[in-house]
Amino acid sequence: MQPIFPQFESILGGDFLRRVTMKMFRPFLWLIAGSLLAGSLVAAQFGGRTPQNGGSGYIDMDGQSFAPSNPNEKAEWTFARMKYDLGYQYGRYGFLRWAADYPKADRQFIRGVKRLTRVQTRSTEQIVDLDSDDIYDWPWLYVEDGGGWRLSAKQAARLRDYLLRGGFLMADDTHGDYEWRVFVDGMRQVFPDRSIEELKDSDELFKVVYDLSDRIQIDGTRYIWGYRWRYTPDSAVPKWLAIRDDKGRIMVAICHNSDVGDAWEWADSPDYPMNEASVAYRIGVNYIIYGMTH
Repeated sequence: MQPIFPQFESILGGDFLRRVTMKMFRPFLWLIAGSLLAGSLVAAQFGGRTPQNGGSGYIDMDGQSFAPSNPNEKAEWTFARMKYDLGYQYGRYGFLRWAADYPKADRQFIRGVKRLTRVQTRSTEQIVDLDSDDIYDWPWLYVEDGGGWRLSAKQAARLRDYLLRGGFLMADDTHGDYEWRVFVDGMRQVFPDRSIEELKDSDELFKVVYDLSDRIQIDGTRYIWGYRWRYTPDSAVPKWLAIRDDKGRIMVAICHNSDVGDAWEWADSPDYPMNEASVAYRIGVNYIIYGMTH
């Protein structure tokens, strides 16, 4: 660190002055760093726009250009992303866990659905607020990182009613025991008496379009080129779980210890493993077709 007052360095000694300077200015440095971090996280997360205002015109993300929303576009299926409340731990610095990978993951996966299926697919995603009855307009929902959600009694009741009416929820990107407990606490509010079962390879969810008996752990980029180099023991084994209704229909399909959304987002990157991206797209297609036909 360069001395702020160089004229005093020869008198007091460089090391002494550096210690005093850091002691005096450390609180301000932390404040500035926090502000910069908040701004950078929000900008990185939403490409310079927030999910609430949606922006307008084409958006560019990592060299990919995506068209603006067309309110008159007709579609059989829409990528509907659920917005939920956050606890303090996950709401710091303006980072919204429900919107991780948004909107690039949504848009790139939509492109894949259009190429891989004949489903008439809307070109843009839809954010669905759990506090609104708009949830009933979207029969297929995706929830990112339910390990950070906090559900009110009213939100849990609305989600329960939505699922029992025939809605489908794909839950993705929870890792480790702590996030699993937070997610399960929320699901226990929704369904206090329904069990969460581990799915078998023979389950229809894994056969409806693609044979997914070769499922593998889908790595988030933080485990590939990010700040986490190794999985902890409680996050090293991928799990595929579900909650069913009284007729055996899967209402909630859970990808635990995997990050399917990250694979959608970075499928265009030469640094992301091709086999994981391929499996992630096949998982998503199966979950759409199952959810829309059961």
